[in-house]
This record gives sequence, structure tokens and C-alpha cells, in this order.
Amino acid sequence: MDNKTPAVKMRNITKTFGPVVANDKVWLDIYRGEILALLGENGSGKTTLMNMLSGIYFPDEGTISIDGKDVVIRSPKDAFSLGIGMIHQHFKLVDVLTAAENIVLGLEGKLDLKAAAEKIRAICDAYGFEVDPDQKIYDMSVSQKQTVEIVKVLYRGADILILDEPTAVLTPQETDKLFAVLRNMRDDGKAIVIITHKMHEVEALSDRVAILRHGQFIGDMPTKRTNAQEMTNMMVGHAVTLNIERPVPVDPKPRIEVKGLTVRNIEGVVKLDSVSFTANSGEILGIAGISGSGQKELLEAIAGLQPVEAGSIEYIEDDGSREELIGKDPLSIAEMGVTLSFVPEDRLGMGLVGNMDLSDNMMLRSFRKGRSLFTDRRSPKTLAETVVRELEVSTPSVSTPVRRLSGGNVQKVLVGREIAAAPKVLLTAYAVRGLDINSSYTIYDLINRQKAEGVAVIYVGEDLDVLLELADRILVLCGGKVSGIVPGRGAKKRDVGMMMTKLGGNG
Repeated sequence: MDNKTPAVKMRNITKTFGPVVANDKVWLDIYRGEILALLGENGSGKTTLMNMLSGIYFPDEGTISIDGKDVVIRSPKDAFSLGIGMIHQHFKLVDVLTAAENIVLGLEGKLDLKAAAEKIRAICDAYGFEVDPDQKIYDMSVSQKQTVEIVKVLYRGADILILDEPTAVLTPQETDKLFAVLRNMRDDGKAIVIITHKMHEVEALSDRVAILRHGQFIGDMPTKRTNAQEMTNMMVGHAVTLNIERPVPVDPKPRIEVKGLTVRNIEGVVKLDSVSFTANSGEILGIAGISGSGQKELLEAIAGLQPVEAGSIEYIEDDGSREELIGKDPLSIAEMGVTLSFVPEDRLGMGLVGNMDLSDNMMLRSFRKGRSLFTDRRSPKTLAETVVRELEVSTPSVSTPVRRLSGGNVQKVLVGREIAAAPKVLLTAYAVRGLDINSSYTIYDLINRQKAEGVAVIYVGEDLDVLLELADRILVLCGGKVSGIVPGRGAKKRDVGMMMTKLGGNG
């Protein structure tokens, strides 16, 4: 590859946002006919760098050349004209339109949907995609929507593709399909960059890795000459232990018993269909399922945030006495020690108040325990300082407004606050969504500490590999129904993936 002209050459690329240096004199080469994995912790500048290549940001310093010629990329339109397309984590599709309509949306010239559908089918046949040009977006699964986004950039002539966290919400089977397509595209001479935090995917898919740390380029190497441990150490700057501990539960006892739980959403669609299971103290119960299988509704029903049509949710005390949670308000359930930590797509607004500082955001959890809103501010401040220290939150001080923190640091504050509430039941969803590998392992350690202290942990996660390492038992949801409960130890990823898509047995 060294003797070829890079498809993309980035030299001395610098980008600042106020006092924050997101990229600091970065050099990066991207070649056709290879898949490059771009790695780095949260805030290392990966997405910012790719946003400059795709025309969303403009560099303060440095040059970008395509096929040996210096270019200026001031907009996504400029990027497309140079054959560069980026597929973002959050899809930019219009739900009420068909796949074909979304793919041609915004293009100039006469609109001929029949000709567009033929071109879309040709692209799909060339690389192994499965897209029905006439299907509405709202009828599609997450992986189908992602496929439309990829076909959309190919339709526009892109041969340099950037994918940001492409497997975040895919099943193992969908991930395998995507990887097969990406390899076909690479073999056809496309230049492909993936941003991911999943090391096993980097090893399985990429030809070369490039690593950023604190906005600076650390180095690159062929993937086959390195391993997950070495890559992680380079990203973080010191040795990191990549072992998710899974201590055996000590004296687990039933803490939450769910029977026949049925929930409909506001449109009347059944989201949970007669779900039954028991969550034990001192145990991590993992919940697996493709996006939208009822995970969110399940946790919200237990926390009192979701109306229930049928069934029961019983909280079981240490002495065996039981209390029905359905009908209780969320505050009463929280005071019993049932804490919900839900990391939403929009961490600010749903979880934290952006204009308030870290201490005041801690107080949101605890102020009701005081006599009034003008409560003791020392405890929240101490708690904020503890969370910052324990979770290595990057912030000037606990008086910094939360909106000034990076997404990953906001998330640490959100998770840390819920865990600090000393719950008896911890309901946690997407606790490490978008977090880098070092921060993720800190969160896994915290969750294991909760388990060791006898907390019943119900953990909804997107990464099946992590669920299989972390959870003691895994409940698999498919279309709102329980398709099986398997032990975490010894469970096979393929089997759980099949159960997530109705292809497995009832376990």
C-alpha cells in the first residue's frame, strides 16, 4: 500500500472549539481497496476529523488532498462532488417516504423514480445489499435503514465512505451481513473508514488501524500486526486491563418478580406481551433484543413510568414480604430503592439539565429528601466530586455547566449519579452507549460492585459480546415477547442472536 497514492491525504489538520483543541496537527492517509479503523477514546477527535473530510466542519489549519490534488471542502455537497460520503450514527431519513425517494432526495435534475429504482437495484446486486426501493422507511428495521443510508451515498457516486459506529444497534447476524457488504465494497476499490469502539470488530474487519489520542495522531499499523490490548494501550496512553469480571452471585434471592406483564404504547401497539421473569439480588440479569423489542418499556414499567395493561410487578423485601409496584408513582418506587439509569439518545434534556452544573444535577436526584428546594448543597457537591474522581470525568470543575462536557463525560455523570443513590434494584439501559473502551470498563466495574453489594441489576445493553461476559443470566426479548432466558456463562452469541430474531427456540 505504501507505493500507492492515498485516496485521501490529511496533513497538519487542526480544529479548535474555543479553548478545546479537538484535532492537533493530525496526519492521516486513507487508501482505496482497504478498510481503515479509526480508533480513540471519547473526545480524541475521531468524529471531528471525519466531519472535516465530509464537509460538516472546516479545518482551522492544514490541507486535504484527494488523489494527490489539494482540495477545499466547505460543505457536504463539496464532499459528495469529490466522492466522499459519511454514514452517521443517527440516520437522516424521512420516515413517510420510500427508500428510493430518500435516496434521490435533494438531488438536482428531473426526478425519475423508475430509473432510480433500477440504479438502486444495480448497486444492491453489485455489493450484496437487500433494499426494496418501494418500501417505506417506517416499515424498516434498523439495519434496513442503515442499508438505505449506505446505498444513498453510493448512489451519489461516493467511493470514499466513512461509517460512524455502524454496528451500534445491529444483531450479530446483521453485523455479519454488513461486514460482508463492506468487504465487497473494499474489493471493488472503495476506500472505507469505520469509527468503532468494538475491538473484536476492528480485528475481524479492518486492514489497518489509525489511532488518535487527545486530538493527536499516535500512529497506524496493519491490523494483523497488532491486537486489542496493544490498540487499547495506545488509545489510552497506558496499560488497560481488558477483562470484564464476572464474580459468581453470592446467595441470590428474588428481588423483583414480573408476571404476565403487558404494555401498550400511546398508539395502542403492544410493546410487551405477557412477559414473566425474576430478577435476583446480587445478580446481573442482562436483557438482549434488537432495538425496539420492548427493553425501554420494560424498565420504565418497573420504575412506574409506563402505564401497564395487565400483569404484576412485585418487589420482594429481604424478609420475603412482597409489594406490588403497579399503581405506585415513580417517586414512591424510587424511595423503595428501585433506581432507573437510562442513557437516552439525548442525554441532556432527558437525563440532565445542561445549563446546571454537576453539583446541581446531583441535587436533582436528592433534593426531595431535603425540606425544600434550598436544601443542603454540600452533599451534592461531595457526590459530584466523587463521581468526577471515580469515573475520571474530564471537567474543569464541578461548577462547570453540564452542556460544556463531551457526550461521553455527560454519560459518566448520568450513570454515576444513579449508582451513587445506593439502590436495591438498578435498572440500567445503554450505560456505555458511545463510551470509549476505558470508560466502558470503569462502568462495568461499577456495576459489578453494585452486584457484590447485593443489588439486583437489570442491564440492557447493545453489545452482545459484553452481555455474554457481564451478565449472570440473559433474558432475550423479541417483538415484546420473551424468546428465552439463558445462563450468561456458556451461552453462544449465535444462539442468542437467533433468539433475538425469532429464529431460536424458547430456551
